[in-house]
Amino acid sequence: MATVAFIGLGNMGGPMAANLIKAGMTVTVFDLVPAAVEALTAQGALSAKTACGAAASADFVITMLPAGKHVRHLYLGDDDTKGLLDVVSKEAVLIDCSTIDAESAQVVGKHAHAKGIEFMDAPVSGGTAGAAAGTLTFICGGSDKAYQKAQTVLTVMGANIFHAGATGAGQIAKICNNMLLSVLMVGTSESLQLGIDNGLDPKVLSDIMKVSSGGNWTLEKYNPCPDVMENVPSSNDYQGGFMVDLMVKDLGLSQQTSVASNSSTPMGSLARSMYVNHARQGNGRRDFSSIFEQFTPADKK
Repeated sequence: MATVAFIGLGNMGGPMAANLIKAGMTVTVFDLVPAAVEALTAQGALSAKTACGAAASADFVITMLPAGKHVRHLYLGDDDTKGLLDVVSKEAVLIDCSTIDAESAQVVGKHAHAKGIEFMDAPVSGGTAGAAAGTLTFICGGSDKAYQKAQTVLTVMGANIFHAGATGAGQIAKICNNMLLSVLMVGTSESLQLGIDNGLDPKVLSDIMKVSSGGNWTLEKYNPCPDVMENVPSSNDYQGGFMVDLMVKDLGLSQQTSVASNSSTPMGSLARSMYVNHARQGNGRRDFSSIFEQFTPADKK
């Protein structure tokens, strides 16, 4: 069985690491939050005092971190601190599952390549439920060799695994997907509220649109209108799921990428502005489907 170092045990990383443990792999974990480490050691993981300590002898190193600056520092280190690239085996495969800017992934990938180490960016889609169930989608950027080797661990944590291209391609594909998702969520929300304002039952309207030309994932799997669909955040006061703050982050990345490539993304830009405004109203930690409330009359929220 493979030995795995897993660094970053948040809402996504924790369940992902747990699935590797359940598969019988030797998993060494590290996180700055002791309680997150304890939750995994209780399930059979080993713990390390440092990220480098966890990664030093691993066959696979998986990281799940908040932003590009954290990924760069962890892998590259600085004048006073060693990075993962300084300590891992030349045979190890490094897999960063964070959602970050493509440039950071490319910089880390370039340094890894110079040392003869395989690095791959592999951001995920599927949310916390997918992380727990082992049904995530992995969107990978890296060499064919890294992609093939990574199947050993990715197939344990995910149901859909794609090779988008060279290093950084995974990040580009991920932010394209999330930009579209945000636009669909906003459009679905305003359409449902338009129907409600004109006397329609939102469940009936949702059923109509699901099998009509307006059908989309948000209607089928993640309806934003409360009490239309069971077991989704909108029917739980928008708790759980994918936070507004994270959608704002991803939309920021999409717009940075748009500017860098001189791409026209007016819908993505508008969606970002709407989600930023929604977050500023105190909704940052609620699920992103709560954007529905931006269209709901104040006396009916």
